[in-house]
Amino acid sequence: MKYRQLGRSGLRVSVLALGTATFGSTGALSSWGHTDIAGARRQIDLCLEAGINLVDTANAYSAGRSEEIVGKALEGRRDAMLISTKVRFPMGEGPNDAGLSRHHVLAQAEASLRRLRTDHIDIYHVHEWDGQVPLEETLEALDSLVRAGKVRYLGVSNYTGWQLMKALGISERHGFHHFVSNQIYYSLESRDAEYELLPLSVDQGLGVLVWSPLAGGLLTGKYRRDRQPEQGRHLAGWSEPPVRDVEKLYDTVEVIVSVAEERDATAAQVALAYLLAKPAVSSLVVGARDDDQLVENLRAADLELTESEIGRLDAVSALPLIYPHWHQASIPLKFRGPSDLVLHPR
Repeated sequence: MKYRQLGRSGLRVSVLALGTATFGSTGALSSWGHTDIAGARRQIDLCLEAGINLVDTANAYSAGRSEEIVGKALEGRRDAMLISTKVRFPMGEGPNDAGLSRHHVLAQAEASLRRLRTDHIDIYHVHEWDGQVPLEETLEALDSLVRAGKVRYLGVSNYTGWQLMKALGISERHGFHHFVSNQIYYSLESRDAEYELLPLSVDQGLGVLVWSPLAGGLLTGKYRRDRQPEQGRHLAGWSEPPVRDVEKLYDTVEVIVSVAEERDATAAQVALAYLLAKPAVSSLVVGARDDDQLVENLRAADLELTESEIGRLDAVSALPLIYPHWHQASIPLKFRGPSDLVLHPR
């Protein structure tokens, strides 16, 4: 297993992390699969054996059930695994049971600690933007958790570029502990993050954790023009990620499968290895319906694609250059910095 710094922090994380949305899944998340406590222990055993040191969950996953299972599955070996969890989405019906107010952030941090059976959270992510709460209130609450020793590092997820930059500026101005992790959707199905979020992460030194790097299974080779799987979350009505260009998706999958066949690998391994070659990416959060799928995906950590293979995948999945990016595409190389090279490489 390889390890990378989480941005400019001193924390080192494995290039693959275990996603736990299937742990105890109920309701809409059940379309992802269902992993009980015995299955969770097996998956964590497999991850520890492979050298994975990060597990990612959220308080909102099945109303806290995922956190509870993670806590039970890690009993007696908590120190072997870093835990990332999140706060923002509803955890009840009350007027203060959602959002990023100081009240909700602090209450949910305590609740997550109880469910996870631990005295600290290694990486605490805000799960989504809250436009009703002043950023100063949210960031001060998060800072207080770090200073109290209940949280080690702070992360953000699903923010736009301006929202994240504003948050970083406020933290700098007030001397708050700032975000070191940016957890985003990024895959060969949709490289939208290259417009703003990846360049921002490069520039500001945030480590990128990627959720749904296989686009909810769309990039595993199961979904092709000429065939569809018998089961899968997209067949169960799950709409994340939204597919805006089906033909482009199928074109991309064909190239992924072609590279996989040439390398004696799986399509999933190629799709994951592609992201690990991208700037600022620290770790990919991978989940699995079963143990065999998890073991297969973990092997992606050992696959390094050639420049030619990456070029083929870049070409078939290329982003349209929206403004001002098409205007900046003509900037001479000598005026491009490291963050510019994410979208405008040499």
